[in-house]
Amino acid sequence: MARILITGGAGFIGSHLMDYLLRQGHEILCLDNYFTGSKANLAHMRDHPQLELIRHDVVNPIMLEVDQIYHLACPASPVHYQYNPVKTIKTNVLGTLNMLGLAKRVKARILLASTSEIYGDPQVHPQQESYWGNVNCLGPRSCYDEGKRVAETLMMDYHRQNRVDIRIARIFNTYGPRMALNDGRVISNFIVQALTGQDITIYGQGRQTRSFCFVSDLVEGLVRLMNTELLHEPVNLGNPEEYAIMEIAQKILALTGSPSHLIYLPMPPDDPGRRRPDITRARKRLGWQPTIPLEAGLKETIPYFAAKLRETKS
Repeated sequence: MARILITGGAGFIGSHLMDYLLRQGHEILCLDNYFTGSKANLAHMRDHPQLELIRHDVVNPIMLEVDQIYHLACPASPVHYQYNPVKTIKTNVLGTLNMLGLAKRVKARILLASTSEIYGDPQVHPQQESYWGNVNCLGPRSCYDEGKRVAETLMMDYHRQNRVDIRIARIFNTYGPRMALNDGRVISNFIVQALTGQDITIYGQGRQTRSFCFVSDLVEGLVRLMNTELLHEPVNLGNPEEYAIMEIAQKILALTGSPSHLIYLPMPPDDPGRRRPDITRARKRLGWQPTIPLEAGLKETIPYFAAKLRETKS
C-alpha cells in the first residue's frame, strides 16, 4: 500500500478521494488550510488509523515522505477564487512549485487537479486536450484560469527538466454531496435557491451549456489516471453529456418540487458559452467514462443540501 499526500483533502473532491483511497488500505496525509475546505467533510474519517491531518498552506514548503501526491489545493469556484485573486495565483503557482519540489526530492508521482477553465470560452467544441484555449489573461477569472495554465506549464517543465513523474487531470464541472452551501456554482446555487424558495438566478438566457460529472465518477478517473503508467500529457475528466443551464434549473425545480421562480441576470465577464469534454483519451488510456446519469446524481445531492440547510437553522 502507498503513502499518499492529498493537498486540499478537506475540500469537496479531496474528501471523496480520501474516502476512496482509505477503503483501498492506503496511508493518507491530508494537507489543508481550510480556506474553502471543511472539517465537517472529514468528521466521519477523523479517527481513521491510516489518516493524518495536517493544517498547512501549500504556498509554504513542507517536508514529507510520500509515494504519491494528489495536488488538489485551490479554491475552485468563481465566488471563492475571485475573493482573493492574488492568493489564488499564489496557490496555483507557489503551491504547485512546492509540491513539485517535494515530488522531485522524494521521487513521488504527482497528479495536478487542473481544470476545464484552461480552455476559457472555447472556440472548439467539444474540447480536446490538444486545444490551446481562448482565455482572457486580464479578466476577473484569470487568477484561476491562468493560474492553472501556469501550474500545467510547471508540471511539464519539471517532467522534462527533472524527470518528475507527473499526471495532469483537466477536471470539468463536478457535483455531489459535500459541496459547500456557498459554493457559487450552478448546481449548488440552483439547489439551495430551490430548497429555500428563493428566485433561481439564470445568467443570460440560460442557453449556455455545461457538462456535469458526479463526484464518485470523477474520483474513479483521478485514481485511474494516477495509477496508469507513462501518461504525462493532460487528460480531460468530465461527463460528455451536455445540458443548457436552463435545463438544469428545470430539472432541479422538478426534483425539489420548489415554488421558486426563474429570474434573469446579465452574463458575468468571460463566462464560457459552451463547455463539454472530449474524453476519448480517458476512454482509451484509462478505460474510464462516467456511469452516473445527471438525474441520479441530483437525487443523491439534493438530500445532502437539504440536511445542511436544516443544520444551519438548528
